[in-house]
Amino acid sequence: MSRLPLRTIADAPEAARPFLETAEKNNGYLPNLLRVLANAPVALETYLTVSGINARASLNLSEREAVQITAAATHGCGFCVAGHTAIAEKKAHLPAETITALRGKAEVPDAKLDAVARFTESVIAHRGAVPEADLATFKAAGFSDQQALEVVLGVSLATLCNFANNLGQPPLNEQLAAYRWEPAKPVAAE
Repeated sequence: MSRLPLRTIADAPEAARPFLETAEKNNGYLPNLLRVLANAPVALETYLTVSGINARASLNLSEREAVQITAAATHGCGFCVAGHTAIAEKKAHLPAETITALRGKAEVPDAKLDAVARFTESVIAHRGAVPEADLATFKAAGFSDQQALEVVLGVSLATLCNFANNLGQPPLNEQLAAYRWEPAKPVAAE
């Protein structure tokens, strides 16, 4: 059961309704993440706006999904791991072993995606102040300064939705049930 109300188009604050209508039309259903975010229309708008901006990054879809799955797994957000697993499988066409590794924060068989995942973990662990060696490793894998900042952008997007889900605790939509994920252990602040 959700700790925050799961808004519908009918009962959401007026400013959130157009965003929910568009999301339902685009997805074919209304993701519970958006229903939680609709409690704060500016949070919903920010999430959708930054999602659109992130989609224009020079990182390709597979790389962006590696950031999102890694961040969600790091933050212990089962909802977002499930949602981004669906995208990684259906839209990015990532192999099952790659997705499993990302979800488990293990070594990814694809060296470039592994570099993205490890750099994402470093960005989160060091709050952006990554060690020189981590940045050098990321760049040695073929990435640029621009793409290092795009990982930070992806982490910022993930942080908003991961933390909103962790706060609201919405149930997983049935459309994502096949991608369910639970953190290995409870996530606690250090």
